[in-house]
Amino acid sequence: MWLCTFLSVLFGCLSGSALSGPRVWIIPRQSPRFDRPGDVIVGGSFSIFHFSDGTLSNFTAPPPVLQTSSASMWSYRVAQSFVFAIEEINRSAHLLPNLTLGFSIRNSGDSVHGALYETMGFLTGQEEPIPNYTCQHGSPQAALVGDTRSSLSVSMARLLGLYKFPQVSYSSSLPSLSDKIQFPSFIRTLTSDLTCSHAVTQLIIHFQWSWVIILAHDDDFGQQASSLATQMLTPAGVCIEYHLHVPSHQSLGKIEETVQKMQKCTARVVLVFLSNSNFQLILHGLLAVPVSGQVWVSMDTLHMAIALTIPGISQVLQGTFGLLYHSSRAIGFPEFLAHLRPSQTPEDMFIKKFWEFTFDCTWPYQNSTVTEGVQFCTGNESLKNKPHPFPEVSRIDAAYTAVYSIAHALHNMLACEHQERKGTNSHNFHSWQLLHNLRNVYFKTSDGNKIMFDANGDLVTQFDIFQGKKTPEGVFHLLHVGLIDPQASSGNKMMVQLKEDLQVSSLNAEITVPTSICSESCLPGFSQVPRLGAPHCCFDCSLCPEGQFTDQRDMKRCLLCPKEQYSSHTRDHCLPRTEIFLAFEEPLGFILALVALLLAGLAVLVLGVFLKHRDTPVVRANNRTLSYFLLISLSLCALCALLFLGRPTVTTCLLRQTIFAVVFTVAVSSVLAKTLTVVLAFRVTRPRSRIQVYLSSGASTSVVLIASLIQVVLCGIWLVTSPPFPDRDMISEPRHTVIQCHEGSGANFFCVLSYLGFLAGGTFSMAFLARGLPDVFNETKFLTFSMLLFCSVWTAFLPLYHSARGKSTVAVEIFSILASTAGLLGGIFIPKCYIILLKPEKNTPAWLRQGHQVQHNRQCEMLQRRCVSSGKSLASSL
Repeated sequence: MWLCTFLSVLFGCLSGSALSGPRVWIIPRQSPRFDRPGDVIVGGSFSIFHFSDGTLSNFTAPPPVLQTSSASMWSYRVAQSFVFAIEEINRSAHLLPNLTLGFSIRNSGDSVHGALYETMGFLTGQEEPIPNYTCQHGSPQAALVGDTRSSLSVSMARLLGLYKFPQVSYSSSLPSLSDKIQFPSFIRTLTSDLTCSHAVTQLIIHFQWSWVIILAHDDDFGQQASSLATQMLTPAGVCIEYHLHVPSHQSLGKIEETVQKMQKCTARVVLVFLSNSNFQLILHGLLAVPVSGQVWVSMDTLHMAIALTIPGISQVLQGTFGLLYHSSRAIGFPEFLAHLRPSQTPEDMFIKKFWEFTFDCTWPYQNSTVTEGVQFCTGNESLKNKPHPFPEVSRIDAAYTAVYSIAHALHNMLACEHQERKGTNSHNFHSWQLLHNLRNVYFKTSDGNKIMFDANGDLVTQFDIFQGKKTPEGVFHLLHVGLIDPQASSGNKMMVQLKEDLQVSSLNAEITVPTSICSESCLPGFSQVPRLGAPHCCFDCSLCPEGQFTDQRDMKRCLLCPKEQYSSHTRDHCLPRTEIFLAFEEPLGFILALVALLLAGLAVLVLGVFLKHRDTPVVRANNRTLSYFLLISLSLCALCALLFLGRPTVTTCLLRQTIFAVVFTVAVSSVLAKTLTVVLAFRVTRPRSRIQVYLSSGASTSVVLIASLIQVVLCGIWLVTSPPFPDRDMISEPRHTVIQCHEGSGANFFCVLSYLGFLAGGTFSMAFLARGLPDVFNETKFLTFSMLLFCSVWTAFLPLYHSARGKSTVAVEIFSILASTAGLLGGIFIPKCYIILLKPEKNTPAWLRQGHQVQHNRQCEMLQRRCVSSGKSLASSL
């Protein structure tokens, strides 16, 4: 309420007689307009003529006549689209059939005070407007269309909002105008700058530009738009190399500083939120520095189109992209302009001045004398020969949709009043009634576009994408390459549709999208490794390790392959593992099996030789029963290696380690019994000694049985508590699944091997100590040598077994079994077979007695030397 009072006082003072002089200094008298009567009047505010500085700034005396510094070619054409729409609606038989629209077109002079003055003049119907007072009693006023710049529309909207009088803008895109609390009656046939900024960021994301520069004004809009762009781009993985703010006022120093920073940039895409003047100044500055290959993306296609006309700009720009809200085309409007003549519309007070500016001529009656070189206007000139630059994006028919929106809202309001039978006619309605219908209007234009407004009064529309494409000759042409639909969105993501395979043959230019990245894309099979201290868009590519993969580009980390699969050589997919085990069919398995059978056969053959010559001295020496036990166990040792070959099953896993442990325990305990027999034999010094009891065959057999029984108990505990089982090893070999036997309880397995190792170590120690005892057939030396081979094999087995992987572990264990078996068999029995088969003369009782005599003499000499040494030691001690 206080605002109304303030405006009333303000305009009342300006219209009072005491201050009538100063009023005309601010607002020119007799401002031109273009009026046409009708049942309902629609107002229009356009910045057709720009007032000169003298007209608006000279405060010493009122200007005698209207002075204009220039005319806007675009604004007058837009005003004519306003007239074209009114005439088209009046000819329509479906839209407002019983009503004729009139209009009043006014010139705001591209100034805030001019816009306010004309707005009040339209509302009050007075040449010298007084707020809250109207003197017109003619046709009602429906709405006001305009103005061009947002600063003018803001002032008008604050005033019109007080009266809830509808205002429809065709060009003002300031985001704050969407605020319905401040501007309740403002509606526009375009979107706000923030919506357009949101859309242009979607274009960046769609083209996968991850390395960009933001160039924006340092005013409210520039900061708001750039902040919104950053908020949208950062979560999408886009990095901002530089965030450059340019002063709204033209500052050459700041422009030069901005150009120097852009020279250092590596990003090729520049997201622009600038006015046309700064836009061109920066591009001119870049022409003087070695910058090339940039792509500028702007929310204003018209500014971009103007910039493309700068000479030599192809040295800097590789291309441009811009957005333009999708609007209806006024079909037939170019022809309407082509037939426009001053003589047809004498009530148009703008056309003659526009004609002079457009065709650079002068009307004859304005010159009292003919001046040489002056071209006179005939009135027959045609605007067809003076097209507006960049007709694809200039939108000279911008007011067309605004007028149709008002007409449809008025039509809906009158139809609703008629249905309710309130008797309302076109001369009896309030502005707020039309405003309500205008906010909710919905219709289709002649070219099929849907027109409706959102809750903020902004047009619900799509955005056309234009690309400035450079031809081989270095000339830019604007091409429509797609659209962005804010309505078909998911969350904050708008739908971007590009035309497929679009090619303009006349330009020989195919639509291409350049790239702007900090680092080259990581191919499938590689993962991104961030660079230290750099944005996340700057990274190196690292090949995925074995067992991991990436099947897409630019993955942050590698993925693990499933257990049953392994990564390919290129690490971009996983392949199924093949099952492997040491099979009989493969060469290594076949050789090991053949060696096992040969050793087993050799042991059986030696056993046969021993059985055939069982009564000979060689066989009878050192307990032939133990020899039989040892040969049978060695045969079984060789055969147990076959259990380690082939696909492991539950049965083979239970048997292979336990049988191996038991039969080797029998073999080692047999060697131990033989060693004990030799040692104890030399301990007998008199007949019927107690030691002689331990030399019987039964005692030796008991040693073997007891030692083997202990191993059997340990194996039984192992099998009962945690038996071995078939297992699948996925780790040893990346590309294969190794089918193997898992030992189950590691502690039990360790106990079994430890007992066997303890037995073998004790046997070797005793044999080593007894190696010097005299023996006819060198039994102790052979036992020592065989156990040395046995222990050496299994000592080497431990590191090899733990370092081997996959089926190689099985091969190492089989080899150790066969090698130790061969060592025992060869070290103990081959020399005896040599005597039996090749030296039979040594295998007789006579040679044995002779050997015993020699052995007895050696023993006596040994005892004599021992006694002599003991005597010397005693004498020296005394």
